[in-house]
Amino acid sequence: MAWAVTIAAFLASAVEFVEAFTIVLVVGITINWRSAMIGALAAAVTLAVIVAIFGTAIVRYVPIDILRLVVGFILILFGLKWLKKAILRYSGLKALHDEEAIFEENMAAMKARGEDISQIQPTAVALSYKSVLLEGLEVAFIVITFGSNSTSTGGIGGIASAAIGAIIAGILVILLGALVRAPLTRVPENTLKFVVGIMLTSFGTFWMVEGFNVSWPFADAFIPILAAIYLLASFAFVMWLRSRSSVVAKSKSIAG
Repeated sequence: MAWAVTIAAFLASAVEFVEAFTIVLVVGITINWRSAMIGALAAAVTLAVIVAIFGTAIVRYVPIDILRLVVGFILILFGLKWLKKAILRYSGLKALHDEEAIFEENMAAMKARGEDISQIQPTAVALSYKSVLLEGLEVAFIVITFGSNSTSTGGIGGIASAAIGAIIAGILVILLGALVRAPLTRVPENTLKFVVGIMLTSFGTFWMVEGFNVSWPFADAFIPILAAIYLLASFAFVMWLRSRSSVVAKSKSIAG
């Protein structure tokens, strides 16, 4: 299941890296790139220490069944939260996440402060550090949880598989951003979040049930089946919400 862990970590991490990169880009363009890079690199070092310490401790000292039960439950909560937002967005009840709008909003706020951009700015460093750290903590969580629950590679090898996916996602986002020097608006983030929500919920369900010492039919091969079930259920919810909102809109127009 190493490949599944790597792919899941790649997709989930890509979402977080896109969001973090947008803030770093704002800092670099509006103030200076030295401040942006210092903050981002400091956050990356902090995250590396967190993963190295807590990732290893979790694998070595927490019983695997308890870990699967707790982490599975947490992943289900994360996955359902992402799925809820994705369903509401695709049903038209919630605005789509617009990375370009976020970029422009942050840029306007930083320009309004009128800071001196000729030197390294502590405020800019802190903003870059905070954004990378917060989004990176979610990446670290993804690496640790997916990796430590990998049954095929097991233990530290599982974390390595998840870390590979996260590292590849980070490199691709940085390279793409360096090439276009603009918000990554062409990355289908809403679709990516929908897919990641499905994957988080599927993995969480699989591991939580295994935490109760229940064996799944077809073992790890049942994960794609779970993903298909959640995908069909989500599609059904989107269709139902669209039809319901359409009926409500028609009734309001008639009443008006």
